[in-house]
Amino acid sequence: MRRYALRDDQWQRIKDILPGREGTAGATAHDNRLFVEAVL
Repeated sequence: MRRYALRDDQWQRIKDILPGREGTAGATAHDNRLFVEAVL
């Protein structure tokens, strides 16, 4: 079972403002959610 520091509704609110997502300049991140949870 995988545990998340963020609930799905919280992730939905912030995922579109993070750098590294599809369609933005620069490198595309492999897994933004994993990165954010590691920081938390």
